Amino acid sequence: MLAQRMMWIIWPAFLLAGVLEIVVFAMVDPEDMQWAGQPIDISRQGIYTLSFFAFWIVCAASSALTTLLSASPFEVNRCPMVPTERPDGCPKQESCCD
Repeated sequence: MLAQRMMWIIWPAFLLAGVLEIVVFAMVDPEDMQWAGQPIDISRQGIYTLSFFAFWIVCAASSALTTLLSASPFEVNRCPMVPTERPDGCPKQESCCD
């Protein structure tokens, strides 16, 4: 289940990062970019690479937040252990709470 959710997060983020890379660098020349008033001393390909990974991380965070917020209350509050194996003091020890 976790691997499936990771695919729901990683692949859309990867595709959107690619689109963002195309859109941004269609309008911005990496050679003209500056950081703190100084020109960036990285190759054009390096800037493309770093930008892609930055876009991917931001898009993955957005997808992860969307996936997290789309979970139903049942999924969030569900206990993965059967009632007989739950530790003492667990409020969900009764089988009526499953």
